[in-house]
Amino acid sequence: MKPLSGYRDEFPVSRNHIFLNHAGVAPTSTRAADAVQRFMDSLVRVGRPSFDDWESLASECRERFARLVGCGPAEVAFVRNTSHGLSLLASGLDWRPGDRVAAAVSVEYPSNAYPWMDLDRRGIASLDVIPAGPDGTVTVEAASRAVGPRTRVLAVSSAQYASGAVTDLPALGRLCRDRGVLLCVDGIQTVGALPIDVKEAGIHFLSADSHKWMLGIMGIGAVFADRSVVDRIHPPLLGWRSTTDAFNFDRVHFELLGDAGRYEEGSLAYPLIAGFSAALELLEEAGIGRIEAHACALVADLAERLEALGCVTAPDAACRRHILTFRHPGLEDEVLLEGLETAGVVASLRRGSVRVSPHLYNTHDEMEQVAEAVRTLLAGDQ
Repeated sequence: MKPLSGYRDEFPVSRNHIFLNHAGVAPTSTRAADAVQRFMDSLVRVGRPSFDDWESLASECRERFARLVGCGPAEVAFVRNTSHGLSLLASGLDWRPGDRVAAAVSVEYPSNAYPWMDLDRRGIASLDVIPAGPDGTVTVEAASRAVGPRTRVLAVSSAQYASGAVTDLPALGRLCRDRGVLLCVDGIQTVGALPIDVKEAGIHFLSADSHKWMLGIMGIGAVFADRSVVDRIHPPLLGWRSTTDAFNFDRVHFELLGDAGRYEEGSLAYPLIAGFSAALELLEEAGIGRIEAHACALVADLAERLEALGCVTAPDAACRRHILTFRHPGLEDEVLLEGLETAGVVASLRRGSVRVSPHLYNTHDEMEQVAEAVRTLLAGDQ
């Protein structure tokens, strides 16, 4: 198994920038870009050479995503983005009068807030707002108080986008199992960076698109829908692929698939799937366990350096993993971010703090350079 440093050449962005915004829109690899280009070149030169080959490509990608999250390929469907996936559950679940949803909408990314707020507004399911913990997490204690006898869904993020705090999904999964509640997870901030096993964690539904930690491209992602809940989630969008006899176009036979394939209503985005599959191949090759250890070590390294400069870092070490946020009492947030950008550091500003999110090809030398850039800013401000 080659060292993670061996993948750095596949990310040309690293030649000109210290890219630390994988929690935002991540750069993809040359491997993923080449896969898309090969597909398009074939389409330009020979049209559709083999539909079976296209379907084989899609099946391979589903299998890779399934291995990444710990489910079966038949429990995976392609979606445009995380919002698309979460809306499948929100719009398609067989809601009953009096049903309720619990979610920490005050700290969630809008993708994991608006679908539930819309249900509440339209009188389909009432929303119970979970108060967030000190680091913006959904704790078991807070969720337990919010989940009542009529709660149908607990909706959480695997990690909070603004703070980086990682959610204890197995603990919430046990709570949901004990209370008979469906656990829905916005997984975009951890899938591809941290190991996850949806079955062990007791997750029923998870959505994530590929353009962050999976190092893919925008416009393509996947959902996991546990086989035990598929029959309860009617596809909000329907088409020929939703049915059991999908490729027999001369026969009208309306019988929905009994697996997650029912959520793929029409022709797939095969060029994007080609890039997604190549990105997943890279992650699988590198090893999620190694990626996790490396990213977390980089965050710990940078946090120590920044704290020595007087920066206030978050989240707390107890729930800090692959994302770090920081600010300095002596520098305005915008000034800090602009100074980092001038030094070639790509980060983002979230809720008053700079957020940094390294991946497998980043280095400890880069963490030293980030800290030095902050030191320079502080010296210039004196």
